[in-house]
Amino acid sequence: MTLPTSSPGAAWLQIIVPARNEQDRLPAGLAQLCAKAASMPGVIEILVVDSASTDLTAQIVREWPAGPVPVRLVSIGRPGKGAAVRAGLLASSAPFVGFCDADVAADLSALDAATEHLLAGRQVVIGSRAHPASVVEARHSTVRKAGAAVFRGVAQLVAQGPGDTQCGFKFFAGPLARRAAADLTAIGFAFDVELIARCRQLGADVVEIPVSWRDIPGSTFSIWRHSVTVFAEIARIWLSLRLQSSFPSGADVPALPAPAGAAPALASTALASTAVASTAVAGAAMPAALGAASLGALGRP
Repeated sequence: MTLPTSSPGAAWLQIIVPARNEQDRLPAGLAQLCAKAASMPGVIEILVVDSASTDLTAQIVREWPAGPVPVRLVSIGRPGKGAAVRAGLLASSAPFVGFCDADVAADLSALDAATEHLLAGRQVVIGSRAHPASVVEARHSTVRKAGAAVFRGVAQLVAQGPGDTQCGFKFFAGPLARRAAADLTAIGFAFDVELIARCRQLGADVVEIPVSWRDIPGSTFSIWRHSVTVFAEIARIWLSLRLQSSFPSGADVPALPAPAGAAPALASTALASTAVASTAVAGAAMPAALGAASLGALGRP
């Protein structure tokens, strides 16, 4: 297997772990991630992004023992999972980059399939609990499940296609991810929807892969505290996507040379005609959908 790197000894894959007040769950999750990365070929680096934690999260990362898998701390001064992932993507430099949650709710065996797709030339590979082959162990309440269903319906108006936008296991071609991250406006739990939508705007197809997923206690999401905020964030994402990108029209997306027989790399930032049509449909449906959704509740779908 030939792995792409920017320089000898450099990481070919960087994995971002957004973390806020994760002192209890991070050590076990980071240990699992390091073990998995060490079993894979080449150099894989882990970037833990501490988003204004008030506990020992940052100290745990700073004191993580040295090993075959480099672990680096990135600190930002504001909370928000979206803000953390954006900072991690923009701090990355590897040919491929992705992120997973600190609790490692998605089994890391899916990393093999994700990297195979990336090395074959696919630009966006996401774990999906909606995939027919996924194994999902969840302990959500009826209210939370109902709210998640409402959220998925609204999310489809913004990021059409994926059956599960919220699984915390997503991997990308590095140049694409960094470009999409530069325009991200969502800082909270709904950021995944905007990230997928911006990648699609840039012309990338999204590949969904099955995951083995289990509900891990300790999630920072609260159905009562965050539902209204998340649906308001979806509305802001919808509006933001209708505005011009910060990148010049027609500018080329930096891309890796695709392996023989792989899907072609991205060519430009101009929206494909299908993306424009999708935006028009979303524009007609979004106000009514958000009005209905505001009456529901959202869980971690």
